[in-house]
Amino acid sequence: MSNETKERDDLKPLTPREIVAALDKYVIGQRNAKRAVAIALRNRWRRQKVEEDLRDEIAPKNIIMIGPTGVGKTEIARRLSKLAQAPFLKIEASKFTEVGYVGRDVESMVRDLTELAVNMVRAEETEKVRVKARENAEERILDLLLPPLRKESAEGKTEEISEASAEGENDHPPRRLSSPTREKLRQMLRSGKLDERTVELELTQRNLPIVEIFSSAGMEEMDINLKEMFNNLLPKKSKKRRVKVPEGLDLLTEEESQKLVDMDKVTGLAIQRVEQGGIIFLDEIDKIAGRETTHGPDVSREGVQRDLLPIVEGTTVTTRYGMAKTDHILFIAAGAFHVSKPSDLIPELQGRFPIRVELDSLSRDDFIRILTEPKNALIRQYTALLATESIHLSFTGEAIAEIAEIATLVNQRTENIGARRLHTIMERLLDEISFEAPDRVDKEALLDAQQVRDKLSEIIKDEDLSRYIL
Repeated sequence: MSNETKERDDLKPLTPREIVAALDKYVIGQRNAKRAVAIALRNRWRRQKVEEDLRDEIAPKNIIMIGPTGVGKTEIARRLSKLAQAPFLKIEASKFTEVGYVGRDVESMVRDLTELAVNMVRAEETEKVRVKARENAEERILDLLLPPLRKESAEGKTEEISEASAEGENDHPPRRLSSPTREKLRQMLRSGKLDERTVELELTQRNLPIVEIFSSAGMEEMDINLKEMFNNLLPKKSKKRRVKVPEGLDLLTEEESQKLVDMDKVTGLAIQRVEQGGIIFLDEIDKIAGRETTHGPDVSREGVQRDLLPIVEGTTVTTRYGMAKTDHILFIAAGAFHVSKPSDLIPELQGRFPIRVELDSLSRDDFIRILTEPKNALIRQYTALLATESIHLSFTGEAIAEIAEIATLVNQRTENIGARRLHTIMERLLDEISFEAPDRVDKEALLDAQQVRDKLSEIIKDEDLSRYIL
C-alpha cells in the first residue's frame, strides 16, 4: 500500500448513512440521489482496501442525475465536495468545444483537477511545516531587530564576531548565537510588545510576463510550457517592504514555508490523489446531448461527447505536473433534460454512466422545509443580514406557508425553476425593509400571511408581469 493510501487511511471515512445525513442538512428531499452519491463515495474507500491486483480492475460506477433546474443537483455536488476529502471539480459541459476549435477542450478539466489537488496537498504540507517556518521567520525578524552574529564577552560587553569565527574549525555554516539581549527581544516579540515596530523586509518574488494564448488543440500545453520556461529563465527578484512586525512575521512565515515544502513530493501525492480519488461533476450534460442534423460540424455537442468518451473510459492526460490517468476518476453528470433525453447521448457515453438517478420536482411542502430547515435556509440568511442593521426580522408560520404557495403557483404558471424561485420572491418581499433598514425607527419586523399577499398579489395576478419580475 502506498504512503498516500496510508495517510488517507488515517482519515475517518464517512459511512453512506453519515454522508446522507450530512447532505440532509443542506438539501431537502432527493433521497435517491443522495444515496447514489453516498454509495459511490464510500466505494472509493472500499476500493483502497481491496488487494492491489484486483483494485485496478474495479472501475468507478459513474452517475448521471436527471431532474429539472433548481431541485438540488448542483447543491448536492457542492456539499459532496466538502465531504469527499478528495480533489473535486465542478464544471459545465457546455464550456467545451470539439478539439481543433477555439474553446476549452475536455482534457482541460483533468488539468484543472490536478491543479486543485496540488493546491490541496501543498496546503496540507505547508501546515505540517508551519511551526518550523514560524521559528525561522521569528529568527529573521530578530536578525532585523538585532544583528545575529554577536556574543557577550566575559566583561559583559557585546562584541562583533566574524563570520569565519562563527563557522568554527569544522566548517559548519554560520549560526545565530543566543544572547540574553536576543532572548529578551524574543520574549517581547512573542508577547506582542514589538507589534508597533516597523521592519524592512527583503522578499523574493518572480515577475512572470503575461502571455495570452487562445486555447485549441495543444495550445493549453504550450501555455504551460511557456510559463515553466519563463519561471526557470527569469532571475528571482527581491522586493523591499516596510511593514509592522506582525505582518512581517506572517510574510516571512509564508516564504519560509515555501522553502521547506518538498514540491516533488507534493506533485507525486497530488497526481496519485487525482488518479485514485478524484471526482469531476459535469453539470449541464443535457446541453451537449442531441444529434440534430446541421450543415457544419457539431463542435459543441456530439463532437464534445466523442472527445469526452476516452476521458470517462480511461486515458492518460498530460498536465504541467506529469501524466494523470483518468481510469478511476469518478464522474457525476447532471442535467435537466427538458429538450433532450439521456438516450440522445451517444451510446458509448451512456454506457459509461451506469447509475441513473431521477430527482423529483419540488412541492409546496418542500418549499416550506427549504425556507426553514437547512443550515443555510433563506429565512436564516435574511434574518442574519438584517440583524446587522439591528432589525429583528421574523415570519409567522402562515407567512412561510404563503411564500411557499406563491412559489409553487408561479413555477406552475411560468417556467419551473425550482427552489431558485424562492430567491426572487424573498427579494421582492423584503426589498422595502432592506432599503429602509438603516433609517428604520421600528426595529421589529414581523411578516404575516396577509402582508405577503398584499406585497405579491398584484404581480401574481398579472401573469405577464410575473414572468418579468418573478
